[in-house]
Amino acid sequence: TKLLYSIEDKVMFNTFLNLGPVKSELLGLTNKMFIKVDVETGKIYFKKYKDGPEDKYFVHNKILQLVKSQKVAKLVIVVETEKEKTLRKEFVFDDTKKREGFCQLLQQMKNKHSDKPEPDMITVFVGTWNMGNASPPHSIASWFQCKGQGKTRDDTADHIPHDIYVIGTQEDPLGEKEWIDTLKSALRGTTNISFKQVTIQTLWNIRIVVLAKPEHENRISHIFSDSVKTGIANALGNKGAVGVSFMFNGTSFGFVNSHLTSGSEKKLRRNQNYVSILRFLNLGDKKLNPFDITHRFTHLFWLGDLNYRIELPSTEAESIVTKIKQQQYQELLCRDQLTIEKGEGKVFLHYDEEEITFAPTYRFERDTREKYAYTKAKATGTKYNLPSWCDRVLRRSYPLVHVFCQSYGCTNDIMTSDHSPVFSTFEVGVSSQFVSKHDPNSVSQGGIKFMNCVATLMTKSKTKFFIEYHSSCLEKFVKSSEGENQDHSDGNIKVRFGNQLVPIISDPEYLLDQHILLCVKSTDCDESYGEGCVALRAAESSYTEFQVTLTHHGERTGTLTGGVQLRTSGGKQTEKLYGERLRTNVIDIWLFLLFNRFAFPHPTDITNPSYMGVGYKSVGVTDRGWSYSMSLRSGSGGGGVGGHGGKDQTPIFPRKTVYDHSAVRSPTGKPAEMFDNPLYGSMGKSGGGAKDSPDPQSSKDHLTAPDPYFSFPKPSDQDPDRPPVPTPRNRSYTCSETKPPSSGPTSFTSLHPLAYTKNPVKPSRSEGGMVLMANKPPLPMKSRPGQAEATPTKPRDYRDSSELPSKLLTPRLTSH
Repeated sequence: TKLLYSIEDKVMFNTFLNLGPVKSELLGLTNKMFIKVDVETGKIYFKKYKDGPEDKYFVHNKILQLVKSQKVAKLVIVVETEKEKTLRKEFVFDDTKKREGFCQLLQQMKNKHSDKPEPDMITVFVGTWNMGNASPPHSIASWFQCKGQGKTRDDTADHIPHDIYVIGTQEDPLGEKEWIDTLKSALRGTTNISFKQVTIQTLWNIRIVVLAKPEHENRISHIFSDSVKTGIANALGNKGAVGVSFMFNGTSFGFVNSHLTSGSEKKLRRNQNYVSILRFLNLGDKKLNPFDITHRFTHLFWLGDLNYRIELPSTEAESIVTKIKQQQYQELLCRDQLTIEKGEGKVFLHYDEEEITFAPTYRFERDTREKYAYTKAKATGTKYNLPSWCDRVLRRSYPLVHVFCQSYGCTNDIMTSDHSPVFSTFEVGVSSQFVSKHDPNSVSQGGIKFMNCVATLMTKSKTKFFIEYHSSCLEKFVKSSEGENQDHSDGNIKVRFGNQLVPIISDPEYLLDQHILLCVKSTDCDESYGEGCVALRAAESSYTEFQVTLTHHGERTGTLTGGVQLRTSGGKQTEKLYGERLRTNVIDIWLFLLFNRFAFPHPTDITNPSYMGVGYKSVGVTDRGWSYSMSLRSGSGGGGVGGHGGKDQTPIFPRKTVYDHSAVRSPTGKPAEMFDNPLYGSMGKSGGGAKDSPDPQSSKDHLTAPDPYFSFPKPSDQDPDRPPVPTPRNRSYTCSETKPPSSGPTSFTSLHPLAYTKNPVKPSRSEGGMVLMANKPPLPMKSRPGQAEATPTKPRDYRDSSELPSKLLTPRLTSH
């Protein structure tokens, strides 16, 4: 064994990978450049000529950030130079497959030379406050400490900082700089950390601010912001929304702060405001133009003064106040307009909101929280503003991702406005750059197969339809052939599809973290008739059936059912770093036996069991529902529903479930195909790149400005050690801390994945946070996976909507 380790050490760590040529861009000039990575010494070299001397090199801990363009196969490497200055070096690769292979290599080098992992989980504070055009009080610390009514944090967590703070305000009288200083000062006094400003967006008096820990400065990227006016004539900015989006390493986040139309009788107008914001707020990956913001992010949070009221007559005002004093909130929430409209599918379709256990946040008499000022004298008479839950935080996530609400409530001691500030905090799984553990040589490309897909569309259109598949795991979006139309007895149209997708990486560990966005379009005008999302983790064990609700601009437009299966390559399972393969038969046999003994670790699963009516079930398995605390039976296909985004995501898995792979059968009755070392294709041997046909669009658009994608932390931004998660997931880690060079050859045992002992995953919170995790209640039972949704008795064409004003409709729509 020692002899084998010694041979592999020499081969792996005494060879370089020449990845090139790639096009280097600087000041608009295009030059060819060769990049050479030395895994042993942790250095990256840049060369103008293949056999020439190295022009310059950078040590691993000086690589601060990688910028993956979402438009073309461009990569920007941000490195630290002298005196803490940064330098951006831009490169254009032949295709995204080569770029991804190079990023994996850099990650592999970082993993070897660092001992601190990238976070698998972060916590996010989301707060909303209608300030009532009044300056805030001297102290707003209780807001950030989640102190007050409702589901609140434990006292031991008072000074534990969150990783990201998102603060939305309405009727904000302060200037941007003054408000930013106020927030930073309040957080510094509470956490003793000077938070970094990520972005800010303002529309008149509506504002959203994002602050983050300094250590995350080089993990946050792809920052976009936008605003939409929904005030008078959709031109006045007193009502509307502001939004921001960004990537945290490989996970996408979107945040929308809205101030909707006021008045208890104007709930339909508020619904129209929501649709307008969905249609016109432009955030996230611009390649996802067929999808609105509800599908563009791993996690989307919608906060603000939504202004939905309690649907009761004004004569019930005293009775409402009495029920509030007696904390009989559920009786009032049954008449909450937002709860009713959301339940009927008219607004915030498939959004989740934590249970409300706090008093209505509007309308208080200022400078006190003991009295509701529900009457207001006006020239036209007395106006009633019944106490209501106007200020809300809702969220929506991709299927099968980890997200957990830790707190949701309002403060008691901030009384300058007639609204109380609302706080919510979330524990969210995030992902980093994927690193394959398999040999990239001699492995054919895997595939994602969609079979027996049937789209039931709520329309009577006679046009032909096709499906567009979008995902970060694809080179570019895939367009299916025309489906076969079939009239349904209830007036809907059924369309049958089938397609196979080729991902840039076929490693199952990578694919199981991906999501496929689907858009059903018409061939005559390329118009969307419905969008949905399928999590590939559902197909973890075998061919798995799914059912997805299709939506368009926030309205249900049909369903898509079918099956998904991951087809992986069947090559020999070996594991090496980038370099020349060893040809020794003894080593090949030894690795083959070793991998066949240990190659299939027990899969793990975590689900977000509420997303768009998604249901998954494996063939031949009886569905009996799903809950957060249940163990999955052998042969189940991931069994649940929930949410994550597609940018190399690596969700968190707090518990493990064991599958009996021998019991898994394919639809034909034969044993299902196992994951036999699927890879993204050969990068070529040392000294050259793979001969993959480049995307013609890549060279055409190679001067497009890059979009930040994910990053490495600075060595100075590291947190002290934190307690591990009970069951850390085996995954790749990144760090920029400087380590002394190793003296002598590195033992293969320390790097071989079968003998590799990872550092435990450390959450971004300090020790007090782990006390809360241990006492966390299980999530409630959700709707049964795979269960078809009830369809209305009289289906209508979703384009004929009486609730939308004509100016919001597309030219093909008509208003009633």
